[in-house]
Amino acid sequence: MGKMFNVAVVGATGAVGQVMLSVLAERKFPINEIVAVASAKSAGKRVKFGDRELVVQDLATFDPATAVEGGIDIALFSAGGSISKQYAPKFAAAGAVVIDNSSAFRYEPDIPLVVSEVNPQEIANRPRGIIANPNCSTMQMLVALAPIHRAVGIERINVATYQSVSGTGQKAIEELERQNATLVNGGEAQAQVYPVQIARNVIPHGGDFCDNGYTTEEMKLVWETRKILGDDAIQVNPTVVRVPVVYGHSEAVHIETRAKITAAQARELLARASGVEVVDEPRGGGYPTPVTHAAGRDPTYVGRIREDISHPRGLDLWIVADNIRKGAALNAVQIAECLAQAYS
Repeated sequence: MGKMFNVAVVGATGAVGQVMLSVLAERKFPINEIVAVASAKSAGKRVKFGDRELVVQDLATFDPATAVEGGIDIALFSAGGSISKQYAPKFAAAGAVVIDNSSAFRYEPDIPLVVSEVNPQEIANRPRGIIANPNCSTMQMLVALAPIHRAVGIERINVATYQSVSGTGQKAIEELERQNATLVNGGEAQAQVYPVQIARNVIPHGGDFCDNGYTTEEMKLVWETRKILGDDAIQVNPTVVRVPVVYGHSEAVHIETRAKITAAQARELLARASGVEVVDEPRGGGYPTPVTHAAGRDPTYVGRIREDISHPRGLDLWIVADNIRKGAALNAVQIAECLAQAYS
């Protein structure tokens, strides 16, 4: 038997934390002891791990060095940036490798930013004991684009995202459901989580506005793409849109490559790519959508692959994935699996 690991899931009662626990159980990660950790208000609650239930422990009093015999080996964090900044270094100092799902460390040069199918070699370069999970929109885009970039190079990416409300959190899901129910009954929708009504609407806004007119959610696609692909020359022009979908982000992606690649060549390349499933037939329903393909599933789905009629080296793709699963929880577990393999 290979090495078994003591694992902590921090933020275990949140949407991503619960999926992390589910994915760890489903993929039979080599666990010796597993601990669910969250804020004081969630301490004492129970969360599912396979056919077991774990009692949630209070992060404020949790000691990663002594909580289980031998200390915590791997900590999966999904509790927000401020919590990660405060507690992730403490877990790392106690000997744990922290895989953080927040934006707290993504842009720091000595913290690897990893998509498991794209740059797993960066996992070994973790001088601070912390590995960052990218933004969900960047992650699914690069799972699909990295094989093309490796083959012919990408000069420019134009991307418009269609992001589900679960990316904002549970309160946003509840707001969408509440607004839908109100509108069905002839009432007027009230917006609290989003600046305007999300039900029956689309909102071209994610994050905070920057001085350049873009938003922080849009700029993440620029910064993270360059860091993950290791290529600062790639130009990225993003527009983030929130849509009234519960689970699954979609992206209309238009790329300009350094060398010509045909749609047929790209289709064949993507069909062989790790983590990608091609759904691309020129008929009604012959393309992926959040509901019919992505929600609750692992792959990044790619369809509508076609050559750009306005550019000699242009290629258009439609990319869909579950933002909670592949966009957060699954990638964190896949990074943990890479760590485990290093010990085998």
